[in-house]
Amino acid sequence: MPSGTRVRRAVVSATSVALMATGCGGGGSSSNGPSDAAKTFTYQGSEPQNPLQPANANEVGGGRIVQNLFKGLVDYDPATGKLRNQVADTIDTTDAQTYTVVLKSGWTFHDGTPVTAKSFVDAWNWAANTKNNQINSSWFEDIQGYPDVHPESGSPTADTMSGLTVQDGTHFTIKLNHKVSYFPYKLGYVAFSPLPEGFYQDPAGYGQKPVGNGPYEFVSWDHNSQVVTKTFANYQGVDKPKNGGVVFKMYTNAEAAYADLQSNNLDVMDQVPPSALANYKGDLGSRAIDAPQGGIQNVGFTLYQPEWQGADKAKVRQGLSMAIDRNTITRTVLQGSRAPASAWVAEGVEGYKAGTCGDFCTYNPDKAKQLIQEGGGVPGNSLKITYNADGGHKEWVDAVCNSIRQTTGVNCAGDPKTDFKTARAAITGHQINGMFRTGWVQDYPLNANFLADVYRTGAASNDTGYSSPEFDKLATEADKAASIQATATGYQQAEAQLATDMPAIPLWYYRTNSGYSNKVQNVSFDSFGNPAWTQVEVKS
Repeated sequence: MPSGTRVRRAVVSATSVALMATGCGGGGSSSNGPSDAAKTFTYQGSEPQNPLQPANANEVGGGRIVQNLFKGLVDYDPATGKLRNQVADTIDTTDAQTYTVVLKSGWTFHDGTPVTAKSFVDAWNWAANTKNNQINSSWFEDIQGYPDVHPESGSPTADTMSGLTVQDGTHFTIKLNHKVSYFPYKLGYVAFSPLPEGFYQDPAGYGQKPVGNGPYEFVSWDHNSQVVTKTFANYQGVDKPKNGGVVFKMYTNAEAAYADLQSNNLDVMDQVPPSALANYKGDLGSRAIDAPQGGIQNVGFTLYQPEWQGADKAKVRQGLSMAIDRNTITRTVLQGSRAPASAWVAEGVEGYKAGTCGDFCTYNPDKAKQLIQEGGGVPGNSLKITYNADGGHKEWVDAVCNSIRQTTGVNCAGDPKTDFKTARAAITGHQINGMFRTGWVQDYPLNANFLADVYRTGAASNDTGYSSPEFDKLATEADKAASIQATATGYQQAEAQLATDMPAIPLWYYRTNSGYSNKVQNVSFDSFGNPAWTQVEVKS
């Protein structure tokens, strides 16, 4: 997901996020006392872009909250990255096109109502329907009947997808439009969460006071300040919380968050700011985190604007990529905490192939100027890179602009937006010009997630407006491959098309550089860049 391991082919069974009808009450079957409340820990968050609905969260501000309030059929073990069952008892298939799901019994929502097969099917149908304007609706496009509820134009001709069938309370089937060997891995994404029946009476109200089935239940949302959750006593998942809840504190300044961490007013950071990278390990000692992460930092282009369209402008974008001195920026500004990117897929992800970007990701001032000139130049000889000012990005954005300006003579400047929510709204609303920061952290650990979910025509996170018939064809062929390995190989071929078109420039691969306070222990991060939330322990 916007910033927002290896896998193997396997059936999930073998392997391994109620209000009243008025929406103004918060139900729950657990009642945590003062001692439990004292065991909550705070996390550095950002104001969600959208209401807290599972299919409406595709950025880390809302996504990290929603994935703790809801739990789907499967998730990923934070220690190994492997798929593991949660609400699902088994997910079986014989042809990679029709999947049979059997649920575990005993799961309930936070309002006490049971989680059933219908809870999943109804939620997916609602999320996919274009009338409900869910940003993650395209995640359901593999399911047979998706075009009926989400046509390319006009109104839906059906309310349900024909590929979803409830057999009984704990049993449903999923029929896809075509074979997708890795479909179980996609089911770990939060958009595939179930919803309680009360949700449909007041979706807007539930978006402000969500009722899920995850390890934590919603307590309150003080907008632009914090979201408070508490442990759900009846949680049935394999990862039962060892704490009393998570408080997501909204920061608009990464330096302020780091200062709070050092003074024990914040318990767990997302990422330390670039200004602290040189010293944070000395500052925090054994409480410093330096861990691999399945993420990448890119800058994208506004390809929906006429001045960036046409084959010649691809040369300009390639030239701009070659004008960025990744090695120097990662070594100096980012203190060696990032590795220069040579592809659009993060290191360590199944299907990662180094060097897909070729020479276009190698600093070459002469070639950069030549390509820009051959492509007719940068529109107006001026660029802005839009980014969120609350995420510690100013230093590297300025460095990228300096590299472009000094190498090519193109005017380049950062365009900071107050916070992540504001930046994302501008990006998804096509309210910017030129370029924008577009980091990506894996939703599932396969190269398809970095490619199909970002660059396929019409994909939920296709913020550039990129549309390539060749890329789409290769991606569809990869989806239909008979195995995970064949799918990964097919997507490598699709990725090669990005080097030709350059809809976004890969910059560097993430690591999780974080830390925690003296008040908590047993803090570790997974390859998604998330702490193992339920395993954090609050000291007495």
